[in-house]
Amino acid sequence: MSKLTALALSIAVLGGVWAFLAFNPLAGAALVWVGFIAWGCYFHTGGDGAALQKTIAGMIFGAVMAGIALYLVNSGMFAGLGALGNPLIIAITVFPLVIVAGCNLLSVVPANVYGYAATAGLALTAGTVGNTVNMDMSNPVLLVAVSVVLGALFGMASGKLAGVLGK
Repeated sequence: MSKLTALALSIAVLGGVWAFLAFNPLAGAALVWVGFIAWGCYFHTGGDGAALQKTIAGMIFGAVMAGIALYLVNSGMFAGLGALGNPLIIAITVFPLVIVAGCNLLSVVPANVYGYAATAGLALTAGTVGNTVNMDMSNPVLLVAVSVVLGALFGMASGKLAGVLGK
C-alpha cells in the first residue's frame, strides 16, 4: 500500500472514531471541528514528537489569549473607547501570538492563531463570551484546550497507523 493511501485510510478510520467520540461520549467536552484543526496542525508542523508539543502548546496559548480578549470585551473595560474598544483588545491580544515565536515551544505562529481563532469563533457563535471565567466545559478556552489535545493525539495516532499500514 502506498504511503498516501495508508495515511488516507488511517485518517479516515481514526477520523470516524474521533467523530463518534466527540459527538457521543465526549459531547460537551470535545469539539470535533477543533480536534480536526489540531490534527491538521500536527501534520503541517512536521508530524513528529516536536510537532505534537508545538501544536498543543501553541493552540492552547492562542486559546488563552482569546479567552483574555473575550473577558476584556465582556467586561466592558474598553467601552469608553466606543468603536475602537474591541479592535484595541484584539490588537493587544494578538500581538503575543507572534512575538512569542522566539520561544521554541510557541514558534509555530499558525498554531497560536488557530487556537485563538477557534476559541473566539466558538465563543462568538455559541454565545459563551461571558463564560471565560467558568471552571467547567462551558468555558470556551477549556473546551478548545481539551479538543486540541485530543485532536493532536489523534493526528499522531493516524501517522503511526499509516506507518504500520504503509509497510
